[in-house]
Amino acid sequence: MPENATAADARLILYHKQSTSARTRFLRLADSGVCAFEALPPLSSVMDTPAATGVLRHPADLLRAAEERLGLARGGLEIDAGFRAQVDTPDGPVMIHLARFTGIDPPFDAAERIGGRFVALTEVRDLPPAQLELLRRAYACIMEG
Repeated sequence: MPENATAADARLILYHKQSTSARTRFLRLADSGVCAFEALPPLSSVMDTPAATGVLRHPADLLRAAEERLGLARGGLEIDAGFRAQVDTPDGPVMIHLARFTGIDPPFDAAERIGGRFVALTEVRDLPPAQLELLRRAYACIMEG
């Protein structure tokens, strides 16, 4: 994020990967799809190469806010440093970070409390094209990591 960026300039894609089976599920929110915690505007598109935005801020504050919103203990989420994407929106660029739930099982109750649920990649075909592309890239990163 640029040094003077706000939370609106960044989103998280939250996922859980089962350690024994590698089953991967993404947190899908009713109002924002897989981009926590604010929907991307219509006409958003994923940039092939992130634009130079100056100094980037570490997404730790975004991660802590997500843990609080979900009612998770500190350390309940971890940034996947191998992933970073940028979305071009009518309101300006938005950085997308990938974060993994660290627990053995997905926090189903926490997801339900905020109107979300965990879904497989095959259950998101109805999302807008930008979110589908972000998930494609995220899944590739997860499976390579």
